[in-house]
Amino acid sequence: MSAGARTVRNVLFIMCDQLRADHLSCYGGAGALRTPNIDRLAGMGVQYDRAYVTSAVCGPSRASYYTGRYPLSHRVTWNRVPHPVDEWCLGEYLAQSGRALHLLGKTHFVPDRAGLRAKGYAAEDEQRFLQGGFVPLERYDGHFELAENSAYRRYLRERGYDSERPWEDYVIGSLGPDGAPASGWLMRNAPLPARVDAADSETAYLTDRALQFMQEQGDAPWALHLSYIKPHWPYKAPAPYHALYGPEDCPPPVRSQAERERPHPVHGAYQRLEESVSFARDEVWRGVRPVYMGLVKQIDDQIGRVLDFLERSGRLRDTLILFTSDHGDHLGDHWLGEKEYFFESAMRVPCLVYDPTAQADASRGRRSDAFVECIDIVPTVLDALGLPPERHRIEGRSLLPDIRGGQPEAPAREYVVGSLDYAYREARLFLGRGTRECTGLMVRDERYKYLHWQGYPAQLFDLRDDPGELRDLGADPGMAPVVARMRAALLDWHEGLKRRASETDAEVCARTHAHERMMGILIGRW
Repeated sequence: MSAGARTVRNVLFIMCDQLRADHLSCYGGAGALRTPNIDRLAGMGVQYDRAYVTSAVCGPSRASYYTGRYPLSHRVTWNRVPHPVDEWCLGEYLAQSGRALHLLGKTHFVPDRAGLRAKGYAAEDEQRFLQGGFVPLERYDGHFELAENSAYRRYLRERGYDSERPWEDYVIGSLGPDGAPASGWLMRNAPLPARVDAADSETAYLTDRALQFMQEQGDAPWALHLSYIKPHWPYKAPAPYHALYGPEDCPPPVRSQAERERPHPVHGAYQRLEESVSFARDEVWRGVRPVYMGLVKQIDDQIGRVLDFLERSGRLRDTLILFTSDHGDHLGDHWLGEKEYFFESAMRVPCLVYDPTAQADASRGRRSDAFVECIDIVPTVLDALGLPPERHRIEGRSLLPDIRGGQPEAPAREYVVGSLDYAYREARLFLGRGTRECTGLMVRDERYKYLHWQGYPAQLFDLRDDPGELRDLGADPGMAPVVARMRAALLDWHEGLKRRASETDAEVCARTHAHERMMGILIGRW
């Protein structure tokens, strides 16, 4: 890219759902899978190798991405927990400067309608809050049959997918060897191709809509959250992506017999969940992992289309691009399916940032081992657009000083933190826990990962000597000093949460010891 005056006018915030960092070739890759287009984006910007989500559950993770705050602060601790009315999202910050944050795809956002009603607000007057701060071009979560008014449903019907349930019948549906319908909800059918053409699949459709939107903006500034729903389950890929890889092309799950035979109580309960029981079987991961890799490959192909458009249109000169995922997927690692548990396969995510400005030229293609958290996205976007940092509320940090070689706003992170509220899961019932007795917390520093479990012993993993997290050292007497240090770090983090979010720090300073000066109140005067 040539030097010259370049500023950030547009924002493209790309998120995948349930994408493991280690399945991208710029992060080492998984078996035969290669992702040249995402690698291209990494070469254009900065690749963060130690980026983590605050929770490996869609709802709380995305709430952290959108608010810049930890789940213990924004209080969305599980999927479909209503978003409190006093929490601000990125789109609301942008709206204060007259900008709209458009949405294509998934958010998992659920508004606190009861809170709105209790405060006397008319829901029809609070559309931005009801949409999580976004202006939806099309909100599409990809977990249910399409509603009658769905644009994607209308598109599929117009393309000839003649069914009252086109999503189940075609998008995640297959035909078995006997020609009978084979549902994508059943993982045994994962290797079968979806009945939808690749060009009409969810990933390609959302890309088409994004390219159309960006084309229509012309030279006007824009901000878009392009939120792909894949490679999240149902694990169903269209041809040819369903058959690009076989079991021989996949890395096997990372797991040990000790985890199976002598698990921590919470880990043991999670192993009893249906998806974990399935993924413990070799035939399951051998059938699902190749399809997961095919879905990742399709995303990479679509990212190539996006980058090509931005280059042709000249928008690479003024568009900030952020690429990440809301969490990973265990895929049989540690005898688990799904995500949630604090292992690296769920908590560590890709984080690629392309800054078009000349100040970032020196950092292009750099790999950083700085600790990054998903709460850093909001302050990075605000910083790039020259908007107020909202430090009294936002708990993340802008990545731009690191990218542009400037002065960081705070010392480098020594650790990252995650949380889990498994009260909604059957694991709670297996353990006989109450709904207020299911808190898990994680702190990971340069070498160790410490897991705090409410009512149970802590876990400790040495990521230097045991990168697979297969040996729990929590009960090792020799590790007691490390356990104590990690517990202290967790307490230090907890004390630093920004619960007082309705006044700025400057306002607090202005009102400190101000009762006499500002209000004429005398307290204790003789």
